[in-house]
Amino acid sequence: MAAGPVDPTRRGVVAGAAVSPLLATSAMAAPDLISIRTDLEAWVAMGDKASGGPGDMDSGAWMESRLQLFGYRTRRQAFEAPTCSLTAVRLAVGDVSLEGWPQAPVRVTGPVGVRAPLALAGEDAPRGALLVANLPARRWSSVRQAEIAALAETVRRTGAAGLILVTNGPTGEAIALNAPAGVPPFGVPTLVLAPKDAGPVLAAAREGQTAHLVIDGQPGRRQAFNLIGRIDRGAGRTVVLSTPRSGWFTCAGERGPGIALWMALLPWMAKTLTRHDIVVITASGHEYENLGAEAFLHREAPAPERTALWVHLGAGIAARDWAQTPKGLEPLDRPDPARVLMGSAHLVETLKEAFAGEAGLEAPLPAGPNAAGELAEILKAGYPAAFGVFGAHRFHHTTLDDARCLDPAFVERLLPRFQAAMLKALGEA
Repeated sequence: MAAGPVDPTRRGVVAGAAVSPLLATSAMAAPDLISIRTDLEAWVAMGDKASGGPGDMDSGAWMESRLQLFGYRTRRQAFEAPTCSLTAVRLAVGDVSLEGWPQAPVRVTGPVGVRAPLALAGEDAPRGALLVANLPARRWSSVRQAEIAALAETVRRTGAAGLILVTNGPTGEAIALNAPAGVPPFGVPTLVLAPKDAGPVLAAAREGQTAHLVIDGQPGRRQAFNLIGRIDRGAGRTVVLSTPRSGWFTCAGERGPGIALWMALLPWMAKTLTRHDIVVITASGHEYENLGAEAFLHREAPAPERTALWVHLGAGIAARDWAQTPKGLEPLDRPDPARVLMGSAHLVETLKEAFAGEAGLEAPLPAGPNAAGELAEILKAGYPAAFGVFGAHRFHHTTLDDARCLDPAFVERLLPRFQAAMLKALGEA
């Protein structure tokens, strides 16, 4: 694959381009821009961001210090998230032994593992097999997506010994899947397998060959926390800014832009939104279908009737786009357009003006059933003025979502757009 992020000093952020009247109302302080590059670098350096793991806990402490620097009163809202200390993960078919990613929450096989014939998942799948589901090509994200959710009934009906998910996506890598935090979603040991490795397994499944699946380790739960910052002015009307903090693997492009924008907005909100109380939240537990965000919504969030605006910075806000070439994937000097801007119906025109010219964001959608991630939960909770961005870039939920998926310039140019949209939505522009 190609080298790392393009040097953002080669192009202006917004200078020299035509700026809408709405953007012109929102001056951007130089320190906010300077911090974005270093914040992205720090985020990537913290490594794996699994809920409650070292990277998640370290990033929470790092963000807490930033909140305190800008005068926010901080609090950690604790909860427990699933985990599994793994000792062995492999799928053996004949002379071929493959690694994969165990589906969380993990159902282990024990050290002996499971031996059974492989079979393609379908109406005629035999009983007691290791089912292989060759998923259609998509940017997969969650076991709740319809084609994956339907496999639970197939597993139950056939008494399957286990399940192999081939997550065909845009990179050939295994795509980790979000799931509810309760019991393992399919009730049997489940392995996510990279499509680039799946050829021998699919061939063996068509022939009914026996395979050996081992997922061994110790499932459990561990402490995680939401980080909440507040500036209380007694205004009675609150502005909320939220972004998830945890995720599969390094999640550079998935989480990094949202984290960097969240950090850059902190001092601006403290200085500018002086007629409102402010609540900011960075939630862990994202991989478990927004576990931390739900805890915040149910126990800590301001009531909808006391909330002037809620802004959510979700997945893939400004990750790099890539081109499929005969030599493989090559990085492009633009953000991935597979992102959605959605907001309350009365904010759509404001959002259209603020984000004009940003591929994937230039045609905002009114709040509806197609919302995803934490934004869906926020909108369902009845907040009358809310907007946010969510998406799934090319390396979403894969081990290759690293620094190559970032360019600070893509993130920097969104900062004045969010500022302008917030001021206009609050009637201060």
